Amino acid sequence: MNEMVSIPKDEYIRLRAIEEDMADLNSVAKVLARIKAGTEELIPSAVVDRILDGDAPLMVWREHRGLSQAELARQSDVNRIQIIDIEAGRKTGSAATLKKLATALQVDMDDLFDAQG
Repeated sequence: MNEMVSIPKDEYIRLRAIEEDMADLNSVAKVLARIKAGTEELIPSAVVDRILDGDAPLMVWREHRGLSQAELARQSDVNRIQIIDIEAGRKTGSAATLKKLATALQVDMDDLFDAQG
């Protein structure tokens, strides 16, 4: 048999808000635990701002990681000229190339796409 409880609508809304707050707090606790464990990377706002301002994401991430174009080419096994062309916006790079670059930079492939496009 189904049991039912009737409560005023205002009380229901209040309880739902508490439930949402608890879900938010649980999410924050999980992120904080990943930060403490060293598995969650904090991205400086300067990196985000540069990408949002239109700088080439590949160049921003490469510089953030402290790599030269030659060093990124070596680590990713991607030709340095391809890296130059992608950073300059002359080429987009194949999926395989972007995957190699993303792996070398320790970012998701999506992070290498232009925020404006």
